[in-house]
Amino acid sequence: MSAAVITGPGILRIEAAPLPEPNAGQVRVRLEGCGVCASNLVPWAGPEWMRFPTEPGGLGHEGWGIIDAVGSDVREIEIGDRVAALFYHSYAEYDVGDAEAVVKLPPEMADFPFPGEPLGCAMNIFRRSEIEPGQTVAIVGVGFIGALLCQLATRAGAHVIAISRRRFALDMAKRMGAAELIELDDHHAIIDKVKSLTGGVFCDRVIEATGKQWPLDLAAEITRERGKLIIAGYHQDGPRQVNMQLWNWRGLDVINAHERDRAVYIEGMREAVRAVASGALDPMPLYSHRFPLSRLDEALNATRDRPDGFMKALVMMP
Repeated sequence: MSAAVITGPGILRIEAAPLPEPNAGQVRVRLEGCGVCASNLVPWAGPEWMRFPTEPGGLGHEGWGIIDAVGSDVREIEIGDRVAALFYHSYAEYDVGDAEAVVKLPPEMADFPFPGEPLGCAMNIFRRSEIEPGQTVAIVGVGFIGALLCQLATRAGAHVIAISRRRFALDMAKRMGAAELIELDDHHAIIDKVKSLTGGVFCDRVIEATGKQWPLDLAAEITRERGKLIIAGYHQDGPRQVNMQLWNWRGLDVINAHERDRAVYIEGMREAVRAVASGALDPMPLYSHRFPLSRLDEALNATRDRPDGFMKALVMMP
């Protein structure tokens, strides 16, 4: 099979690799595609702790495709099933992993790309945010996850304020249902705007989805007393400071909404399948850029640089 191998900071090649064989309890997926995750960008940049070359297909974890081989003791998954897979070598034509780490896709979604991990992540963040009808919800950072959350929160009956630095992202947030749009530029001006929009009480829920220090500071400032501050951004590039005086004075509930339990990830993916199949969630407008496997480097760079119109890159297999 063909598989991507990252050989150094910002450098990759496509290699011929042995076709992986499933062990007992495992399945092999002939991949149709794999989403590109922002969490790949730190390894792609080549920090000191990163070791090159990667294993074939390494870093890819948003794959979907068709089951083409099963190991012994696999009962509920069959050859020919179309699935989303939470495997970790999916920048390749095939990947293999535990049968418990795949979610079946229904026939009515046969033509839909389905990067299961981030869709499941959005569902889990939404669940932990405990959004209710009539609440005011601010979403700070409208990338792929933020845009999905705009849609989920709006359809749950919330009044959504979308805050993003990119005009295109704000336009997408409006398309996803956001009622108010604010450019992420001036800290105090944003606070004043949200204060005005909320009658001085700020927001019931604020979801920070950038992974950066300043938007995290801002998110706390616009959360009301006894509100919930939900951290959905990927904060993996070093320590953060928090305004504990503000958090304490307002009595904020602070929720780190990232999941690490595979079973919770998989349940989020199942919820995402149900939501997409029923029409409650429509991620299709967010798949803005598609690349063949041979151009994975361009997909990673686009995810890093976010050119105009960018929301989500998919790598499509032959």
